[in-house]
Amino acid sequence: MEMVQSHVLVENRCEVYILRLSASTTRLETCSKREASVNNNTSADYAVRAVQCDYQSSDEEVYQALKRATQPLFRTWDRLSRAKRIAIKFNQDWLQQSVVMYQGHRQQLVSDPVARATLRLLKERTNAELFAIDIGLEGVRAKVTDGSSTQLLSVFREFNLPFIEGSQTPTAWVDVPGGGLMFDRYPLPQPITQADEVVSVQKLKNHAFTGITLCMKNLFALMAIEPAGRPRIYYHHLVRMPYMLADLGKITNPALNIIDGLVGQASSEWGRGEHPRICNTLIAGDHVVATDACGAALMGHDPRADWLTPPFHRDRNHLLAAAEGGFGTVDLDKIDFLSDVTAPLGEFFSVETDSRDMVVSWLRTTAEQALFYRDHQAEFERQYAGQYIFLQMGQVVSSDVEGKLHASRRIISGEHPEQGIWMKFVEPGDPEGEHFEVYEHMLSMIKTMGL
Repeated sequence: MEMVQSHVLVENRCEVYILRLSASTTRLETCSKREASVNNNTSADYAVRAVQCDYQSSDEEVYQALKRATQPLFRTWDRLSRAKRIAIKFNQDWLQQSVVMYQGHRQQLVSDPVARATLRLLKERTNAELFAIDIGLEGVRAKVTDGSSTQLLSVFREFNLPFIEGSQTPTAWVDVPGGGLMFDRYPLPQPITQADEVVSVQKLKNHAFTGITLCMKNLFALMAIEPAGRPRIYYHHLVRMPYMLADLGKITNPALNIIDGLVGQASSEWGRGEHPRICNTLIAGDHVVATDACGAALMGHDPRADWLTPPFHRDRNHLLAAAEGGFGTVDLDKIDFLSDVTAPLGEFFSVETDSRDMVVSWLRTTAEQALFYRDHQAEFERQYAGQYIFLQMGQVVSSDVEGKLHASRRIISGEHPEQGIWMKFVEPGDPEGEHFEVYEHMLSMIKTMGL
């Protein structure tokens, strides 16, 4: 395992200790506060802080910890102080009967004390109109109308915070600034496009598909769904997802990113509650990629790692894809990162649901089908314009105007479970601007890796 470096700040009288961690060595250095300021590169383009906060802390103690974590984020507060409207995306939506609690905290969703601390800080330090927004897909699917899938609704009411269910608002197609990595345009709820700044608040946890799900993955629930947008499976798709997350991060570019690490979860995002992790920390940063890179490092993961290196078993590391595309960094040496907790915070891992050979085959054949479509696009447009198609082995195995699959891909794949199924909305001229070179890159990676 390659070295992962983390900076740990502990004040003790007149000294500051900087702890540099690697897989095999731990070295403690002491220096004066002036030297620490130089060594920790306070002129870096990105700043992240991780503070210790016991999971049994009171609301006031959680607030004070979050205040301490966010206070040095000067770029964050400069942006937020100038904003007139701030959208807050909490990781908080799930059907009530499926919410897992552990030691008084939601194991898979943001805890109430962290939400309260976030809102208190924003109200104290800004004059902006605040609103929370989410697209609660589980609630939409279950046709929940009583707000019971909005787990922080009581906290929102405490703070008189409007909550917008994004699936009930108009949809706007938004261009990725400077051009996208996966698509040039994406559908988002209109209120997001009208916000001056965005705040992302997420839980510390692993994910079976993306390896980790932190502040950037949290933004995925802002993607507009059908009929005005796209079905979630359109973007939650092999090869596409890492790049589209990078694009979404670039569009929203959250000014403040908070990771609730009081209690987290290893293995996967959802489940029956296995693998809780008490981590006793709050993480805050001024850039979504840098914040997640530091969060990943504290989980014991290398944020510079890529596909087939744990925890990125299933697809590329979306943080690395974003950094390669010029948005943020996964290099901890380029981040002003100070922490008073040490890595790893627990035994974090991403569950492997399928064999490596199967995953390699799916990625290869998914990329091949995308390029097959590109090379025969005119033919598909003549026959399937205005429909979603599911392409496998050069054949349309299903098509639907709403993009619905009436069975899982595992079933539709039939006698060829190793063959990926690629999904595409067929539209003359491809106005969403899909970047097919991404699929060429995936095939090149597979070839270079000798797989």
